This record gives sequence, structure tokens and C-alpha cells, in this order.
Amino acid sequence: MRIRDPYPDDAQPPREPEPVTEVAYRVPGRHTAAMLGLALALVLGGWYSGRPAGWLICGLLALAFAAFAARDLIAPVRLRADRHGVEVISGFAGRHRLAWGDIDRVRVDERVRWGRETQTLEIDAGEALYLFSARDLGAPPAEVAGVLDRLRS
Repeated sequence: MRIRDPYPDDAQPPREPEPVTEVAYRVPGRHTAAMLGLALALVLGGWYSGRPAGWLICGLLALAFAAFAARDLIAPVRLRADRHGVEVISGFAGRHRLAWGDIDRVRVDERVRWGRETQTLEIDAGEALYLFSARDLGAPPAEVAGVLDRLRS
């Protein structure tokens, strides 16, 4: 029996991945497109109903979905981190830069709501608490917390 060499003469062994120095987490574009699609469908539904109550209800819901989509378009990056700290979204589209020394704790909160388990990334910075869902980050919050821990150390 012949043992095969895993690294032929012309091949190099796999290298360790480069350490992460900067990451950015953003809302996936498909979520923004879905919000805009829902807003359009609600406008068409209100128009098709032809009733004032239908217009009002569908119009208000369409406005809410359009506002969420607008926020996703204006500020798609919700969290950016590097060796010096993190930049988080605050309010509708504002940003705050936090040094690692200003952050007390980064943790993942897991809860069961409506029969479904949800995870939320919490960044505790003294008087401020920043919360990010998997939708906000485009990645599982537990995975993002692990990356942030590696960047912080």
C-alpha cells in the first residue's frame, strides 16, 4: 500500500488565515428589497380595495415598511469594528465611535419569543446599550460576538 503525500513538491501546506483587523456588518440587501416590495404591495392593495379604511391601513403600513427600508439604504452598515474600537449605529442613522476601553461588556442575549428562539448582540457601554439582531448584522450574533472578542484582545 502506498501512502500519498498530502503536499506534493509543487504545493504549499495551507497557511493560517490572516488575523482579522477590521470587520463590518450590514443589513443584507435582500431584506431591504423585501421591505420595499412589501411597501409597494401594500400601496397596491390599498388602491385595489378602493375604500378609505383600506387606503388608511395599507398606507400607514406601507409608510412604516418604507421608513425601515429607507434606514437600510441610508445606513446599511450597522456595526464596524477594528483593533481600536467599534462604530455603532444610533437612532435612525447616527453613528457613535466607542473605544474598547469604553465598552463594559459584549454578550449575546438568547430568548424565546412567540415560540421562536432569538439572539441579540448587546454592546454595553456604561450609560448606553446597543442592541443588534441577526437581521441588522447579516450574521448570527454569537458569531459576531466571537469576532469582536478576537478583535478586542
